[in-house]
Amino acid sequence: MPGSEPVADVIVVGGGSGGCVVAARLSENPDRTVVLVEAGPDGARSGPIGTLPVGPGSPLVWRYPGELQPGRGVTVARGRTLGGSGAVNGGYFVRGTAADFESWPASWSYAEVLPYFRRLETDPFGDRRWHGDSGPIPITRTAAAAQHPISAAFLDAAAAAGFGYRADLNEPDAAGAGPVPLNAASGARVSTAAAYLGPAAGRPNLRVRTGVVARRVVVDGGRAVGVEVGVGPRSRVLRARTVVLCAGAVGTPHLLMHSGIGPAQQLSALGMPVVVDRPGVGQGFEDHPEVTVGCRLVQPSPHEPTRAILEVVLEADGIELRPYTAPFGDVISGLDDPVGRIGVALMRPESRGEVVLQSADPAVPPLVRYHYLRSAEDRAAMRSGLELARDLLASPGYARLVVPIPAVPAATGTFENLGTSMHLSGSCRMGAADDAAAVVDDRCRVLGVDGLSVADTSVMPALTSRGPHATAVMIAERVADFLDA
Repeated sequence: MPGSEPVADVIVVGGGSGGCVVAARLSENPDRTVVLVEAGPDGARSGPIGTLPVGPGSPLVWRYPGELQPGRGVTVARGRTLGGSGAVNGGYFVRGTAADFESWPASWSYAEVLPYFRRLETDPFGDRRWHGDSGPIPITRTAAAAQHPISAAFLDAAAAAGFGYRADLNEPDAAGAGPVPLNAASGARVSTAAAYLGPAAGRPNLRVRTGVVARRVVVDGGRAVGVEVGVGPRSRVLRARTVVLCAGAVGTPHLLMHSGIGPAQQLSALGMPVVVDRPGVGQGFEDHPEVTVGCRLVQPSPHEPTRAILEVVLEADGIELRPYTAPFGDVISGLDDPVGRIGVALMRPESRGEVVLQSADPAVPPLVRYHYLRSAEDRAAMRSGLELARDLLASPGYARLVVPIPAVPAATGTFENLGTSMHLSGSCRMGAADDAAAVVDDRCRVLGVDGLSVADTSVMPALTSRGPHATAVMIAERVADFLDA
């Protein structure tokens, strides 16, 4: 094939939370050649956990146009660097609960995934049945004596309201209020680029190429044989026996559709060839909608870069309350937002979204439609969560620290300060071959194309009721095992 490089055994597309894991694990076999391609730079493997390099002009994020509700736009920012979003986020590393995996295929039960959760971490805290002692990612929690006054007041208010304290939110049935497990050490986040790729950097069988944009998977005779990539205006094909997509829950469906794998009607409407008609590509994704309650600090103090923006949370009846330790404007460069906030997130929403192509040109980003709070049940749950957040803010301990900002009534469903948790998952979800909505099987192989797998949050058949980062790393560990079998 003209412009091809020598054959590699595996090409991993996307050096984010999943791709770094897959590339590092597969290259443990010295007889296997692995090439990892990442569009962004190698610039954020670790950094202060209280600084989020995702603001306007940051070169470390992709920006996608989004729509929270009809007519309500948003910019979706996802990591565009080695380590992906896990290299630029707040370090929240909470596992899905055992109940979350009951709606996944039986081969992904909690009993099946627990060994991988333990494998990926070093967490000296808590019951040893649930935790690993020698994994790549260090897990820490903010000790009570070191917590921000906002965090301490929140825990006191939650206890006074009757919610139990949970010291370890990574136990299989964890609920209540407690410290957030963080993928961090000494005040710095530890991404999978630092934890997995760093120790593997000297392997002669592993090549990591940054600044390389994947444009499509090349499919020949029903098999993935390589990836067309671009470096600036030039393009070439990197050939491989196996291709693993780890481009994220927006990037992976976008790449599949530009490879001719997706909803035939949508592809044909843009004049694109259809290689495999998989109607589920980009369809039916889930995310956690968040509405924030604003407040002003009575005695503002400078934000410490080594302090997590979220040290504690409350998990209660499908709602997660998030008392942020600083205004977002203090942690995101270039963002004008001086308001303190408690986030109220729906962790089991009914709303489903879609990733939609806007052009046959792969350089044009897709549109991300969330369809948030469409159901009466979601709106009622959000109102209940907001009422709880305001009650906690009014508690004596909290009231000494903050002054709540009155909100616009939400009875009509127009929620002020509606946003997204950036937990998009399930845009290429796993399922049976005869399920039109499924894109991959339960070993994360793309249905209808040999030699092509996916290892990121897009494969999740149901969104976990906690943030998906820890689960994303677990998925990548399992997929690497599947490919090694």
